[in-house]
Formats: sequence, C-alpha cells, structure tokens
Amino acid sequence: MEFTRIASDRIGEEYYKAVHSSGLTVIVYPKKGFRSTYASIGTKFGSIYSRFMCNGREISVPDGTAHYLEHKLFESEDGDAFSKYAKTGASANAYTSFDMTCYLFSCTDKFRESLEILIDLIQTPYFTEQTVAKEQGIISQEIKMYDDSPDWRVMMNLFRGLYHAHPINIDIAGSVETIAKITPDILYDCYNSYYNLHNMVMTIVGNASPDEVMSIVDSKIRADKPVETSIILPDEPYEVVTDYTEQIFPVNVPSFELGFKEKAPKNYADNKELAATSILMNSFTGSGSELYRKLQDEKLINSTFGHQYLEGLGYRSVIISGESKDPKAAAEIIKDAVQRLHRDGVRKEDFENAKRMVYGKMIAGFDYKSSLASELMNGEFTGREIFEGAEAIAGVTLDDVNKRLEQQLDADNCCLSVVKGM
Repeated sequence: MEFTRIASDRIGEEYYKAVHSSGLTVIVYPKKGFRSTYASIGTKFGSIYSRFMCNGREISVPDGTAHYLEHKLFESEDGDAFSKYAKTGASANAYTSFDMTCYLFSCTDKFRESLEILIDLIQTPYFTEQTVAKEQGIISQEIKMYDDSPDWRVMMNLFRGLYHAHPINIDIAGSVETIAKITPDILYDCYNSYYNLHNMVMTIVGNASPDEVMSIVDSKIRADKPVETSIILPDEPYEVVTDYTEQIFPVNVPSFELGFKEKAPKNYADNKELAATSILMNSFTGSGSELYRKLQDEKLINSTFGHQYLEGLGYRSVIISGESKDPKAAAEIIKDAVQRLHRDGVRKEDFENAKRMVYGKMIAGFDYKSSLASELMNGEFTGREIFEGAEAIAGVTLDDVNKRLEQQLDADNCCLSVVKGM
C-alpha cells in the first residue's frame, strides 16, 4: 500500500491517501503537536438504504436496519468491543446517519491496539437469533428516547412535511414495530452488501504516521472481492407534502424549523454548489443580516437561531431554525425576506462579509480532529475533496451566489414544523 500526498498551498496543510489491496481506502492526516489520535471506519450505508441492489439481486429491509447493524457489530463471539476499548483507554463510539455508518475512537496511548480492535469490529460479524432479539429491547428504548426529544421531533416532522416518498422522512432508528422484523439473515445481507472493504473508508487524524497505519492495516485487514451495489430511491415530487406541521410537547419555548425544499437529483451536490449555498445563507441569516436584526427587534428569536443545508442522494433543503415565542410570525418575516432577496439579489457587501466568515470557519475546522476526520470520510463518499472545497469557497463570486439563489429558497414550496407547549 503506497500513500499519495495531497497538499494545499493555500492552507498549508497535507494528508496522505491510499487504496489498500483489500479495497479499503485509507486516509491519514498527521497533525504536528497533537498528542491524541482520532480514528474512524465508515461505510456508505445509512438509514435511507432500505431498498438496494446487490450483484443483481434486489433487497428490501425493515426501517432502522442500518442503525441496528451498527449496534450489533460491537458484539462478537469473543466479547464486546467496548470492553476491549476499556483496556486500551480509548473512547469509542459509532453513529448511523441517513447516508452512512461510522465507527470511531480517540486515544492518547495504545493507538495500535485500539485500531486493531476497530478493524476486528468491522470484520467479525456475529448475529444469532438470541443476540439479535436481545438488542430489540435496547434499541426500542433508544427509539422512545428520541420520540421524547422535542429537537428530534421538530426535525423529523419537518422531513415528513417536505418529502412524500423519499426515505429521509423515516426515523434513522426505525420504529419499535419495524425493528421487530429484523433477523440475522437480514443483517448478514446488509453486511455482505455494504460492509465490503471496497465500499469503506478509514480516516486517521492526529498523532499517527502513514507508515504506522500501513503496518497495522497490512497485518489486520483481509482481502475483499468487490460487490456491485446501488441504492433504489423512489421518485420524489418537487412540491412539499404540507406547509405546516405542529406537535404539542412539554416545552417552555416553542421551537421551529422552516424548510425550503428544492429539486434534488439522485447524486450529491458539488463543492461549488455547497460553497455558494453556505455564503448565500450566511449573508441572509447571519448575525449581521437585515433579517436577523428584524427578528431580534421583534423579539422573535434568540441565540438558537441558525440555518443548515440538508443534502444527499435525492434530497436537498435549506432549513432555518430556532426557538421563538411566535414561530408563525417568525416564518412569515423569513418568507417575506426571501421574496425580497429573490427580487433584489444578494448585496455585494453582504456577500463579501459572508464569504470571509465561511472561509474562516472552514480554516478553523482543520484544528478539530473529529470534524476533520468526518469531513475526509464524507468527502470520499460524496466525491468532494476537502482542499478543493476550500478552493471553491475562495473562488465563489457574487454572480455564482445569485445564480444559486435561483435554485433555492422557494417561499411557495416550504414547510414550517413547530413544537410547542400546551
């Protein structure tokens, strides 16, 4: 396994990337002066992969299967991975998103031993009727916990208000009813389809060298034959399901998410699109914007106010969110501001301020091991190399941002999700 050096003269940073003979992509980002190391292994298999093709065979699985599989991989015939990490002193975790599943740890000592545990974890599936059934109770409790979270509910209610058919409108963990249908055979189908090393990425950030990582991977990773997989996604109309959804919760201050749905191809946005969107939204909703000042003057928002861009395979939405004493009034002010923005365009001064802020925040992110490892992995799965992302931000023009605006923030195609008290 030979590493290729990837560097950015603009940022003054570098990392190393190789494709191992097993098919695993390995990325090592040494950070001078860092005592700790952050490592992760991920697969491009998340909650929206409920229907897919594998080597010509169509497979459908119950909602929540990807998350269930994440839980079960920590268990093997010779013990639980968390118990093994307790002996090395590493802090381990995992997560499942809509598009991927990731296993990770951070450590200051015994890096080799900890990485070997991580590699064993993803190579030794152990699913039996008894162990799979035992996990149902644990995950059922996790599902109920999310059901009781107002932040989670306002988000999932929004997705159900925006999307008719796309599986992003389904909870990542599924439901108590759907996970009861998961069997060892279903888990093995998913594992054999998507935990193939040709579909996986390892990222190491911090106090580690490419030679050290190469030695560990060579000694532990087993070869894999490529598997042909592809996700099956339904056609999703442009129009939202509803323009308003509400849920009553025991909260002191109502919270809201206002989502603007946009047309979404069944691929990922590129670096230029993301850069233009980020600058657009920071200029529109940032603390120096006219919209922010008006909402503050009307006492309709607090420090929780912000935005995010949700995008993936077949889904794209701009989401503006926060807490408000009157979410409907805040949403009307936002939609009025959107219409003026489409009429007048982004002002040059707002664009330049937002561009500096977005670029500065991106540069600062290179000092955070966990976010850097996540961006490296996400970039590998989406085809968005991180240094090219920095170049895209630096190269975006005001004209690029206003052209991107034409595709986003449709005030006639949005949904307001609200969670409020009695």
